[in-house]
Amino acid sequence: MENGSPSRDPQPPLRPPPPPLLPGGMERPEAAAATSSLSARGVARPRRLILCLYAVGFLDFFGVSMIVPLLSLHVKSLGASPTVAGVVGSLYGILQLFSSTLVGSWSDIVGRSYCLLVCILFSALGYFVLSMSTNIFLFAIARIIVGIFKHTHSVSKVVISDLVPENERLLVIGHFNAASSTGFILGPIVGGYLTELEGGFFLTAFICASLFILNAGLFWMLLWCEKKIYGNEWTATNKVRDVLSAEEEENLELISLPHDAMEGSPPATSSWTQVLSVLRRLSSIARSDLWDVFLVRLLMSIAVMLYHSNFVLALEERFGIKPKFTGYLISYSSTLGVAAGFLLGPITRLYQHQTYAILLRSSVVTCVFMMLHSSSASVWIVILSSTALAFSTTVGRTCITDLELALGGNEASGMLIGVGQSVSAVGRIISPLLSGIAQEFSPCGPPVLGSFLGFIAVVIMVLNKSEYSGLRSRKLKRT
Repeated sequence: MENGSPSRDPQPPLRPPPPPLLPGGMERPEAAAATSSLSARGVARPRRLILCLYAVGFLDFFGVSMIVPLLSLHVKSLGASPTVAGVVGSLYGILQLFSSTLVGSWSDIVGRSYCLLVCILFSALGYFVLSMSTNIFLFAIARIIVGIFKHTHSVSKVVISDLVPENERLLVIGHFNAASSTGFILGPIVGGYLTELEGGFFLTAFICASLFILNAGLFWMLLWCEKKIYGNEWTATNKVRDVLSAEEEENLELISLPHDAMEGSPPATSSWTQVLSVLRRLSSIARSDLWDVFLVRLLMSIAVMLYHSNFVLALEERFGIKPKFTGYLISYSSTLGVAAGFLLGPITRLYQHQTYAILLRSSVVTCVFMMLHSSSASVWIVILSSTALAFSTTVGRTCITDLELALGGNEASGMLIGVGQSVSAVGRIISPLLSGIAQEFSPCGPPVLGSFLGFIAVVIMVLNKSEYSGLRSRKLKRT
């Protein structure tokens, strides 16, 4: 298939792209070797590295969820005024808004593994500083470091998208999200126990930093072991792809970076070249036609955040439910979200790997049950709505990531996921304001507004159905 038109002859799966040529028509040696290896033996899928990434996601969320619920209490214990506490608390979200796209673009330049290791190690440094934060200044420094570099979860998804075939990406990312969510469920329990000990916050923050160090060591060791077992063959697909994408970077010498990064060596290009390449990639995304996809992500993110924003307060005002029972309901929903991640395999097979179809239906389910939740007069209807929303929001969150990668292409997958995270950060900034305004009218106002925003997202997807479905099928034919 060339220039978007389907070819007449069927193509074998996982067919490698043609090797790039040097001036004069000669093949680049590294690309020729990679394509020869692919043609002879196919792509070796490093299962152990994928399992390692599951462990990285679990430990990441486990450590973070131990410490995050304790941050507001610690800031108060440091003697900060509510205004100062609010400003310092907002540092993380503001920095994430801008750094997500930059770090994602940087991972396209220097290589996924090098970027992931840097993010893990600097996140460990941030939480280590937090474990020594005996004043508000050190606390702010810790949150700034974490706000800039805490992108381990999103970069891990980019690594997964490089390692697995496109028709398995949704399933594997779903399993990764499920493993991460399991850590998020268990972390607060351990953190609550540790904080009751003397110096509990500092101990919890130190354990969180240690978990990130463990993550970095585990990931580095697995990279080293995979290279010893498979040599360069298991990275051959990415190697060829990165050589091809380097041709499109005009005069930027970026060809060997991802492979060098996999070997653990630092990137070979100058910092100025990397900055130029990141800026060029950002300008390309600004000129792209993917903004409808990012708008869908923004609307659905705000809708889900509005649903959760006053969940406890609304149930208490509407039904007189105590926070203890609401806590059980939240844990129940979180557990169902983990189960939904593991059920993505049967769901994708049912819809024949059509991510758009799954996303559209999950968004419709989200809108319907969010409206049902806000209008019901029975607590059992609320429990039913929470059950359905736990599944639909988990499936939708995974599908929108896969759709972004399918429409944007693998060559800039880091930047695409980074932009998606920045869009979600905008939603986290906007949703509290919208929730406060909606609650002025009714305790049910936030989920009603969320349902309306979700309906707009569904309309956008329906209007672009031909674009989403057509491109998805073309890319599957290419693989």
